[in-house]
Order: sequence, then C-alpha cells, then structure tokens
Amino acid sequence: MTLKDWGREPLLHFFGLGALLYIGLTWGGTPDDPSSRVITVDAPRKAQLALVFEQVMGRAPTDAELDARIERYVRDEVLYREALRLGIDQDDAVVRQRMVAKMDMTASAAAEIAEPTEAQLRAYFDANRARYAGGETVSFAQAWFETEAKAKVALDGDVRGDSISLPGVVGGKPMRDVEIQFGQQFAGALAALEPGEDWQGPIPSGFGWHLVRLRTRNRGAADFETIRQQVENDWRSAEIAAREERAYAILRSAYRVDIAK
Repeated sequence: MTLKDWGREPLLHFFGLGALLYIGLTWGGTPDDPSSRVITVDAPRKAQLALVFEQVMGRAPTDAELDARIERYVRDEVLYREALRLGIDQDDAVVRQRMVAKMDMTASAAAEIAEPTEAQLRAYFDANRARYAGGETVSFAQAWFETEAKAKVALDGDVRGDSISLPGVVGGKPMRDVEIQFGQQFAGALAALEPGEDWQGPIPSGFGWHLVRLRTRNRGAADFETIRQQVENDWRSAEIAAREERAYAILRSAYRVDIAK
C-alpha cells in the first residue's frame, strides 16, 4: 500500500482523530489526575479558555471575563473529580451513552466531511437501485358494487357498476394516489393483479366491492443525476455506519468477554 493509499485509509483516520481528540481534551499537558487535590491552570490552559471565549463571543475576553472563565473551569474540575471519587459515573446510563456516542463520533467524523468520487456514488446507486425506483403508476377501469354478491354476478355477465363518486377510469395514476383515493385495502388488492383485458375481482375497499380491468402497471426507473444529492447523503450515512463498525471491530478484538451461563 502506498503512502497515498494510507492517507485514504478510514481506520487510520479513526486513530488519527482519536489522537486529535485526546490532544484537544488535554491541551496544555497530561490530563489531571482525578485523585489529586491540585488543580493547575497553566498558561496553555488559560490560552485555551480565552480561545473558547473568543470563538463564542467573537472577541477576546477582558481580564475580568477570563478570571470568571478560570473560576468556572476550577469549579467544574472540582465537581468532576469528586464525582469520579464517588463513582457516580460508573453506573450512570446517561454518562455511559454519552461516552459511547463520543467514541462513535470519533470514528465517523472523517466520513461526515468526506467527498465521494463519482465512481463511488454510482457504485452505491447501482447497488441500491431498488431504493431509488420511481413511483409505480397504474391505469385501470373499475366498477363499484355495494355487495360482493352483486359484483360476482356482474363478473359473469355485463359489468355495469352502481353509481358512486369514484372515477370509472383511471389513467397513469401513482399508486400512492390510488391508495389515497380508493383506500389502502383497494390499493393492496390492486397490487396483486396482473395487467390484462379481462375484468378481475371482486376486490374490497372501504366503499364496497370492485371489479377491475388493470390495463397497465409501470415502475419508473431511477435517474442518478436527478437524485444525486440524495444518493450522496445516503452514501455518507452508510459510510459513517461502516466506519463505526470497523473501528469497533478493531477495539473489540482486544477484549475477552465472559458471559455467565
């Protein structure tokens, strides 16, 4: 593997981000020992507190504001260390989940800003083409009957439905619109029919019973260029999940798990 290839390796990014996160959290030296009664606010720590203030407020802090930030930091550090001494973090589900989430974020951060190549997006699109299939449309004629018995009689003779406000002929209508107009029960039964010239049914709906002549059913093809942004969003979500799982697999391999039986 070349140096350039290593630079694109997701797991290398994971460990690199982990190192950066560690440095960011401990900027100014090694992390303070929770068991220590000494809290050190050295020059690098003061610079960090001033920088955070400036990023939030858009200006450098005054001396009084910096002193207030330092006092806030000391307060948080005191309470944090005492919480660790009391073991408050050990059985706290909220703390546990926040730490788990931060580890996942460390593994997936690079994927959130990654720019996929055209080849990667098209490969993902091809592998998930069914997800992006255009909406199905149908064309059919229908005759409505108040009872199933009347519909069966009409099926064996002259198909003349009873009067109802539903359209007798539907052309090129999306299935989702058919479901809205005729109901979920009708749309589900219609989906099971094969196109042809014969009347089929009876099929039920919330209105009664129907005989249907399903003329056409078309499933639209997905167009990559039209939905490119959606494909990229989905690719990134999948990449984040994959990187989290690969990073976990590496960390998991270092542990032995004993499960009581």
